[in-house]
Amino acid sequence: MKPKKKVINDFGGIMFSTDPSFVYEEESQIEENISNSQQDLRVQLDRKNRGGKAVTLITGFRGREEQLDVLAKMLKTKCGVGGAAKDGEILIQGDFRDKVLLLLQKEGYKVKKSGG
Repeated sequence: MKPKKKVINDFGGIMFSTDPSFVYEEESQIEENISNSQQDLRVQLDRKNRGGKAVTLITGFRGREEQLDVLAKMLKTKCGVGGAAKDGEILIQGDFRDKVLLLLQKEGYKVKKSGG
């Protein structure tokens, strides 16, 4: 996986220091493993900016990117469709809200349908 490109906001507002002994201390972002029962996921149907095509959107995932990828892969294989996992969201191609809801409940997640 490619490392994320650093932007100015990542440095807490520090742009430049003339102090030769200055060392910027990066905060370690260690994300704890959050159990499935503590995750509060939302499942919704989304058609915006997709040329009229519908996708099932799962939001609210908290955890590491690797865990998100594993969950997305499981959902995509069970539904038999494509999709993607990025920015803490899982996109499943097509309208699979009910199926995804049942699959996530079997895995122990707290899941709610949201949207129309």
